[in-house]
Order: sequence, then C-alpha cells, then structure tokens
Amino acid sequence: MPFIVETIVTTRDENGHVNFAPMGVEWGDATIVLKPYQDTKTFRNVVITRQAVVNLTDNVYLFAVAAISDPEFPWHPARVVRGAVLDDACSWRELEVLEVDAQDPRARVTGQVVYVGFRREFIGYNRAQAAVIEAAILATRVRFLPMDDILAEWKRLRVIVGKTGGPREHAAMDLLTEYVQRAAAAQALWGRPP
Repeated sequence: MPFIVETIVTTRDENGHVNFAPMGVEWGDATIVLKPYQDTKTFRNVVITRQAVVNLTDNVYLFAVAAISDPEFPWHPARVVRGAVLDDACSWRELEVLEVDAQDPRARVTGQVVYVGFRREFIGYNRAQAAVIEAAILATRVRFLPMDDILAEWKRLRVIVGKTGGPREHAAMDLLTEYVQRAAAAQALWGRPP
C-alpha cells in the first residue's frame, strides 16, 4: 500500500500561470507519484511542462480554498524546475516528470525529486487540521458521492473542528460548509450537483 501525503501541488501552464491543487501524493524519497484526474489543469500542465512542485504546508486554510476554487496564493520561483513554491510551504519537493500513465481517468504521474527545499519544521496536524483536510477532500467529491454520506461525515468533522480548532481551522471549515450546503441545495433543487 502506498504512503499517501496530503500536499498542495503547484504546476505552471505554457504561459507561466500557476495552478494550486490540493492532492494526496504517493510519497517517496527519490520519486513521488501525482494522481490528477485527466480533466484537470494539473494534468494538462504536467503533460506540457513535465514539471511540478509538491508543497508541504501546515496551513489547512489553503487546502480548503484550493479544494473549491482556483486561487492564487503567494509564491516564489522554484530553485531547479520552472515551478512555483508556496510562500507558506514548510518544505517542498521539485519534480521532473519521468512517466505519465493516462490509462484511467485518474492518471499516475511519476516525478523524480530533483530538489528538496526547507523553510520551517512541520510539526504535524492536530485533530481539527486533519478534519479540515478530510472536509476539503469530501468537498471535491460532491459531484460523485451521495450527498447523504457527505453530510453524515460532515457533522462528525464539524464537531472535531469545533472542539479542537483555532481561528484558521474554523474559517476553513466555515468556507467548506458553505460550499457543501450550496451543493446540497442544488442537488435537492435540480437533482444533480452544481
């Protein structure tokens, strides 16, 4: 079973525009496997540029925003690849793409780690931060998971954030809750996700 780490993957398109995507990656010291869906900017960008940056951050608000929108976060240039490093990254891995397996809707992009950057220690997530990440993942699945299942899990995650979260985690959960509530209302009204 691969070791999955939740990250913010940054890629750039042919014009240099940066895309920020929350993504669980298969972690390794020498190689990292990205698993973007083929209809995403991340997939298109790595196919074109053959480069990406995998950012580790303890700021879960970034996960929440990136899960439900197309944000522009502060960043600076990567050291080796033509990529973008989140200003709020604790550490990062710069990747050169070795292989793209696009046999399934969710591709497997294997990247060789060509540079490791470090800004500050990553202590880990507390329960509220982990709950926000789970909520962000659920929010990205409103189009294909049953809404009743999402809402049942949502209730549990909100309790965890309420008990153990700080202002950043509360703001992230509130943002995601508004998004999921809109999706639930659209499904009830139209019988499908927005």
